[in-house]
Amino acid sequence: MAEAPRFYDTRTREVRPLAARDAGRVGIYACGPTVYGRIHVGNARPFVVFSLLKRFLVHAGYEVTLVINITDVNDKIYAAAGSGSSVELAEAMSAAYIDDTDRLRLGRPDHEPRASESIGAIVEEIEALLAGGHAYEAQGDVYFRVRKDPHYGVLSRRTLDAMDQGEGVEGAERKEDPLDFALWKAQKPAEDSAWDAPWGRGRPGWHIECSAMAEQRLGVGFDIHGGGLDLLFPHHENEAAQTRCARGAELAEIWMHNGMLVAGDGEKMSKSVGNIMRLHEALDRHGRDTLLLYLASGHYRQPIAYGEETLGAAAAGVARIRDAARQLVPGPSPHELRPLRERFFAALADDFRTPEALAAMWEWVREANRRGEGVGDGDLREMLAVLGLENLFEETSAPTEVEALAAQRSAARAGGEYARADALRAQIEELGWSVRDTPRGGYDLTPLA
Repeated sequence: MAEAPRFYDTRTREVRPLAARDAGRVGIYACGPTVYGRIHVGNARPFVVFSLLKRFLVHAGYEVTLVINITDVNDKIYAAAGSGSSVELAEAMSAAYIDDTDRLRLGRPDHEPRASESIGAIVEEIEALLAGGHAYEAQGDVYFRVRKDPHYGVLSRRTLDAMDQGEGVEGAERKEDPLDFALWKAQKPAEDSAWDAPWGRGRPGWHIECSAMAEQRLGVGFDIHGGGLDLLFPHHENEAAQTRCARGAELAEIWMHNGMLVAGDGEKMSKSVGNIMRLHEALDRHGRDTLLLYLASGHYRQPIAYGEETLGAAAAGVARIRDAARQLVPGPSPHELRPLRERFFAALADDFRTPEALAAMWEWVREANRRGEGVGDGDLREMLAVLGLENLFEETSAPTEVEALAAQRSAARAGGEYARADALRAQIEELGWSVRDTPRGGYDLTPLA
C-alpha cells in the first residue's frame, strides 16, 4: 500500500493522514437522512461523497466498512405525520430513500441501521451515562449534563455561551441547565411509538441514536465520521460528547464534513426553505451520470451551486466522456499518459480533491483525443470506476421512437420552432432519455437513471 491518504479533520482543523485503527481496514460512519419526506439532492451529497470515498479507499487497497444510518424516530417525523401514523410514514419514506439512492447505482452501504431497531444499544449507552453522573432523569426524560464534559465544544469550536441545542422551550423546566440536551423523551399523548426503558416509556433523542448505532457497527475510535456541515453543531458535537463520557474514548479519529448545496443566490438549499429539487425528480430530469459528475465537480468540503448552468456543464461532461470512450480500444493505456492517471489518484489521496482529479482526467481525455483512435482505455476505465461512472463505456442505443423524436426536435430547432423543440424534449425525457445538442450540430441521447 502506498503512502496513506490524507483528509481534513474538522476537530483539529488539519489535513491528517489516515492511520487505520486496524491495519488495512477502514470504518466509515456517515449520518443518513431523517425520513419524514422524500430526500432532496442536498441529502444525496453525503451519500455520494462517502460512497465514492469508499470506492477510492478500496482502490487504494483498504478493506472498507461503510455505515449510513436511517433516522426513523424523530420529532420531524411526528410533526410530518400529523394525525396519521409516524411509523407508517417513516417506513414509507425509508423505502423511498432506498429506492431513490438505488438509482444512483453506487451500491448500498455495508450497514444501514435504523434507530427503531437499535433501542437496546441506545438504552445501554444512556445507562452508562447515568451511572457516570453525566446524565440525569427528570419526570421520564433523561438529559445530558453538558458542563460535565470539559471537552464539550472542541469539535465545533464553540464556547458554551454560543450554544443553543435547538430544543426550544421543550423540557426547559425539567433541565438543570439550559445547555443540557435530551437523551430520552417521555412519551407524549400524540406520539404513536414508544419503548420501555428503566426510567419510563418513551423514545430516544436524535443525538444518542447515532452514537449508539455507530458504536454498535464500528466500535469506539473508528476511523472516519462523516456528514453534512449543518450537522456539526449540535448533532456531531453531542455525539462526540456522549461517547467520550460513556466510554472514556473518542468516537472517531477523523471527522469529515461535506458542504451544502446552494441556490444561485447563495442560500442553502433545504426542504424548509422550499428551494430544492427532490432526488427522484432530479434523476428523472438529468439522469444519474450527470448528477454524479456534477457532485464530483466540487470539492466535498465546499458549497456547490445547484442550477441549470452547473447541471448543464455536467451533462456536457458526460457526453464528452462518452465521445472519448468511443475512440478508445480495450487494453492498457500508453505509458506517456501514466502521469495524468497518477495525478488523478494523488488528488484524491490529498483530502479527496475531486475537482483536481477531474482536471487530470480531462487532460487525459484531451491527450487521448489528440492521439486519435486506438488508444487503450485502461486508465480512463480505472478513473471512472472510482467516480461511479464506469458505465459511460457502455454503448446504449435509444429506441426507434426516441430517435425519431430527437430527429424531429433537431429539425424544429433548425427551423426556429423552439417551443415545439422544447415539447419534443419533454416527450423524450418522459420516455427515459436525455437529449443534448453537440458542437457538431447533431445530438446525443443518453438514458436517464
